[in-house]
Amino acid sequence: MQTQTWQKALLRPESIALVGVSDDPQKTSGRPLRFLRAAGFAGRIYAINPRRDFVQGERAFATLSDLPEVPEHAFILTTADPALDALEECERLGVPVATVLATGFAEAGETGQANTDRLQALIARGKLRVLGPSSIGLANLNTGMTLTANAAFAEPDLPVGGLFVASHSGSLIGALMSRGKRKGLGFAGLVSVGGEADLSIGDVCLAALDDPDVTGFLLFLEHMRHADRLRHFAQEAAKHGKPVAAFKLGRSDAAAELAQSHTGSLAGADEIAEVFLQACGIARVGSFEGLLEVAPLLAQVPPAPQPRRGRVGVITTTGGGAAMAVDQLALRGVDIVPAQPETRARLAALGIAPGDNRILDLTLAGTKYDVMRAAIEVCRTAPEFDVVLVCVGSSARFNPDLAVQPALDLIKTPGHPFGVFLVPDAPDAARRLACAGVPAFEDPETCADVIAAAFQRRVPHLPVPQNPPSGPATQMLDEAQAYARLATLPVADWVALDATAPVPDLPFEYPVVAKVLDAAIAHKSDVGGVVVGINSPAALAQAMQQIRQDVAHHMADRSVTQILVQRMCKGVGEVLIGMRRDPEIGPVVVLAGGGIFTEIYRDTVMRLAPIDLQGAEEMVEALRLTQILKGARGRPCGDLAALAKAVVAVSDLACRPDIIEAEINPVIVLPKGQGVVAVDALMKVGA
Repeated sequence: MQTQTWQKALLRPESIALVGVSDDPQKTSGRPLRFLRAAGFAGRIYAINPRRDFVQGERAFATLSDLPEVPEHAFILTTADPALDALEECERLGVPVATVLATGFAEAGETGQANTDRLQALIARGKLRVLGPSSIGLANLNTGMTLTANAAFAEPDLPVGGLFVASHSGSLIGALMSRGKRKGLGFAGLVSVGGEADLSIGDVCLAALDDPDVTGFLLFLEHMRHADRLRHFAQEAAKHGKPVAAFKLGRSDAAAELAQSHTGSLAGADEIAEVFLQACGIARVGSFEGLLEVAPLLAQVPPAPQPRRGRVGVITTTGGGAAMAVDQLALRGVDIVPAQPETRARLAALGIAPGDNRILDLTLAGTKYDVMRAAIEVCRTAPEFDVVLVCVGSSARFNPDLAVQPALDLIKTPGHPFGVFLVPDAPDAARRLACAGVPAFEDPETCADVIAAAFQRRVPHLPVPQNPPSGPATQMLDEAQAYARLATLPVADWVALDATAPVPDLPFEYPVVAKVLDAAIAHKSDVGGVVVGINSPAALAQAMQQIRQDVAHHMADRSVTQILVQRMCKGVGEVLIGMRRDPEIGPVVVLAGGGIFTEIYRDTVMRLAPIDLQGAEEMVEALRLTQILKGARGRPCGDLAALAKAVVAVSDLACRPDIIEAEINPVIVLPKGQGVVAVDALMKVGA
């Protein structure tokens, strides 16, 4: 099937068949016909209902085969079994694409699995593209194609514009549309992808990318399945200059994926998604309202090579309102910078008292059109700012022509990007600003969320996808086996000893540490499996006996047979370097504050693998612990160059298909020029 055929049929069909459409326009299966007629869809619509000659006053056909032509798009509104029959009929007739509303597939036990197998077999034949199952439908508002059962599309005067919405949740496309309408936003298309048995969010958005009516994309994500297709879409969207923003569920710890190693808990599913979305150049907002308010600012703020803190200049007519926004921006790491002397002089020359504060507080004078306009013009051309935020008080509601109108008049003029925070409830002003393309924010949290997301958006930087593991079976390695795979990473001298044999002469000097050597014991300290500061053979023999006793106390089913003895090292600090292979996104590398309190510190930086030396140096610089490793308060400087090389070494591990997960914790950072050394390791490999 030609790609262009299904893409056009998905979003711009000239003929639609509604399979199983109800005669009752209020029922879920009756709504699509009602919505299509109300929206003025100009294409041909065919009603398929074997039990009626007429549906909602229009002629009905018994089957798809009875139609006078092969429709471009079929919306199947039946339950699962007849839906599958209809899909097979679509395949026989050559229908390019079908949307399936039905549930009863992956979520429905044994019966659902049988339905899923039948659906996947049909998709695998490659003759028909399928949206769904469990898709509530889609809409192209520029053509009146409201091919959806979502009750929200009963809304009169659907808000037409340039935003394309794709959602895993069906109900959310209606919520976004109705909330967007209240804010004055307009939409080009809205799609519920449902179960993504075939077409994913990435596929659908890619199909819309060349549409000149589409100016940007908003994604509501529940998971990261089909990340490869989202990756491809994001890269192409960047080439087209069309910004993409996403709201993703799953930030809470309860939703994070657990794994055996520290790296597994640090690089949970949502944290990996965060890294992936950033690498894709997708702006992730933390609020649902932020998803609606972010697009106008993304249209002004271009992506950067690297995420940045950003410098914001604040103009306000209300000190309290500005303080709320400033507080939220600072919590998200955005810098609020004061006007420089030259900027203050320019303001003063225009009769505007700049004051000495971090923000430019115009007070009541700012409610005058000329004062507000002049202040915005000066700040938008001041080199110390990246974005200007205008905070407007009560005049936004009662006299928008005074303090809000300057923003409307200046949005098309040259200068820094800017947005308006409306402190009171000012729906009319919000709509006017949105219709003019001015970023408008209705609460301080969303304002800060959106500005921070815009600064974090980067030019897509996606490594070449790595080969997946050869099979699902895995096994944990013990510490000695893990060291054997760390060929390019320095490891402190060690030897494995028989736990019950006499202590031999060691090939290195005391002091040493003794550790239980057992692949089944990931966290040795938790079971008494580690003794440090051992200074003599007698002390080592006693430590080995103590380890055997303590492990037996904590794990009655484990018998200690081997003990790893390692030369003790002292450095400037400790870090964790790890990697894990996400089943959808691929391998990621983790750098974190190390030692036994890694999860407590939560000082973590993650990147997609592979990582080159420059990327590793950026990770090291982003770690908060690095400020200590640089020699804070008279401490010796650590060897950060060697640390970056160690990160690259672990990235190399991540690119091997046989390595599923690895954690080197701690890696001791030695003084500058002396390198780094690993003193513990966990590794999971393909069996």
